[in-house]
Amino acid sequence: MTRRFTALAALAVVCAGVELVAGRGMSPGVAWDVLNGGGDATERHILFQLRFPRLLVALGAGACLAVAGLVLQSALRNPLAGPEVTGVTPGAVLGAVTATALGLAGWDSPLAVVLAACAGGCAGAALLWLLAGRGSGDAAQTAVHGVLVSAVLGGLTAMVLLVEPGELGSVVQWLVGTTEGRVWQHWHLLWPWALVWGIAAWLLSGPLTLLRCGDDIALAAGLSARRARTLALLCAVALTAGAVAAVGALGFVGLLVPHLAVALFGADLRTSLPGAALVGGVVVCGADAAAQLSSRLLATALDSGRLTLPVGALTACLGAALLLVVVRRRPTRTF
Repeated sequence: MTRRFTALAALAVVCAGVELVAGRGMSPGVAWDVLNGGGDATERHILFQLRFPRLLVALGAGACLAVAGLVLQSALRNPLAGPEVTGVTPGAVLGAVTATALGLAGWDSPLAVVLAACAGGCAGAALLWLLAGRGSGDAAQTAVHGVLVSAVLGGLTAMVLLVEPGELGSVVQWLVGTTEGRVWQHWHLLWPWALVWGIAAWLLSGPLTLLRCGDDIALAAGLSARRARTLALLCAVALTAGAVAAVGALGFVGLLVPHLAVALFGADLRTSLPGAALVGGVVVCGADAAAQLSSRLLATALDSGRLTLPVGALTACLGAALLLVVVRRRPTRTF
């Protein structure tokens, strides 16, 4: 385990270094010069005020989504239970889109956007619990209700965009997911939230490990399955809301990264939860670096200086392809 954590940490450092120099206006030589105290004011501003907060936000959001996904899959015993099943991701997007359309928030006011997205995410979770929370706590029912809630919230987002079509350009990044334009204020809002709820999720690692084995085994061990599942869903909701508020709806990160974390670190969530956080950060950071490099290549090929590929589009495409490959190779796999 120590070797795997060390290898992932080294990979995270490599991805971070690539992301710092992947975008426009910063070569490896210039970045190294700035880190050593050189460079002009513009280069220092690009590196320290734009690249570093973008890097940290990508790492933090990836960690939040990965931990939330692993918590959900363990609590619901459903291998396809990503953060979207709670209704938080579409709810947070709806909150950000609505606030932007009403003129209450915008990309120039990160705090207002984060608050609107968190409010929307909590509203999506509350709607789910109103529908399924008073039932028997059945995992399958919770997952089904989550899919329905997500569909409803996605429809409401589409309606807002139809009412305010002029806001489409400013909110489309929320629908896809991006780290573009992230500044230190986004990071200062994200890391305390992620730290508190990440620790809370790790403290639930024991009950979650029992829930992975089934409610009967959990009850035999003296665990209240319904109470543990409710606390776990609360952690997943909070982590997802924080990530979506920071970067928008990054597809497939919370769905596929937990499977990779369990494969690397085992089913004991005391180790796989920190592992999932590290893997999630590496995946989003690496995807963001790849998206920036692809944007530069496409802009050069198409002679378009403003072409930008959002990281959410890359994670969605690669995640969907990977999921299709896994399903076709192991069609009978169960949790």
